[in-house]
Amino acid sequence: MHWLSLLVTLTFASFSFAYPNPIAIYGNTAADDPMLCKDGSGTYFLYSTGPGIEVRTSTDRITWTYAGVVWPDGASWTDPFTNTTNGSLWAPDSLLRGINFRVSKRKSAIFFAKSSTGLPGSFTNEGLVVSTADGDSYNAIDPNLLIGEFKFNLVFLDRLSICHEDGSTWYLSFGSFWTGIKGVPVKPNTGNTTTSTLDSLAQRNGSQAVEASVIYKYGDYYYLFTSWDKCCEGASSTYNVRVGRSKSRSGGFVDADGVALTDGGGTLILASHDGVFGPGGQDLLADSDGIVMVYHYFTSAGTIQYLGINHLDFSNGWPVVV
Repeated sequence: MHWLSLLVTLTFASFSFAYPNPIAIYGNTAADDPMLCKDGSGTYFLYSTGPGIEVRTSTDRITWTYAGVVWPDGASWTDPFTNTTNGSLWAPDSLLRGINFRVSKRKSAIFFAKSSTGLPGSFTNEGLVVSTADGDSYNAIDPNLLIGEFKFNLVFLDRLSICHEDGSTWYLSFGSFWTGIKGVPVKPNTGNTTTSTLDSLAQRNGSQAVEASVIYKYGDYYYLFTSWDKCCEGASSTYNVRVGRSKSRSGGFVDADGVALTDGGGTLILASHDGVFGPGGQDLLADSDGIVMVYHYFTSAGTIQYLGINHLDFSNGWPVVV
């Protein structure tokens, strides 16, 4: 049986650069911090921030149906971190789920949950993976899991274990603000960390925002995508997507100018433009028509975070949004 596990948060010198619009037909779906999966039957699952984690399904990545929430009866084990009953759970990821409600700056946690279908009400909580408290230099939100050598399994073309759960090594990246993005190996199928030592993957000066990490393996490189700056403030949002690459998943990421991501580096690939404001909170999916990036963004109305979908072109060694 296949299982779905949920982690319970510039220009290029050599070629032209643009800020393409999300494909317009996707603009009718609201999704905060979207995470996209496709199962073996061809059904897409879109998970997003909200009380219980919202679930939407589609057969064509165009028309989406609201299916409910992952935990329709609430998730009581998260209450100590949300400081309320059935509080908002942030930035879901495939195999680990971030409980990302920042009541007191760094009081956050990442939990592991499993399902055999990915549908609302089918998940079981497998326990805490990592947590942080006030005074810590990093924040346990925005989890992202890299399985084995490839971010996305080639059989089902995605990273959710509903689609496949192969890979002898799992690597978790997470973090936001302060000392930035951290990484740690975790045990396959359990989500338990294998060491107390965290890798430093990306950091900006002081407490500048860097979050929503995604590690994607393409060719000889691991690419680390992050979101920078101000999220979730309507048309005033300044969120943008940056990237660096490394031959190792556990560090050494640099941007297209050779600046280390741990020294504030990050090549810009998507920012506010035209009627799109604050794109970010991204996730990647290797689909049958190419690699796609999903993200949320605002319109000038500034009231709902919509779903944006664009393809990524890696042909020149660095991802370009097309």
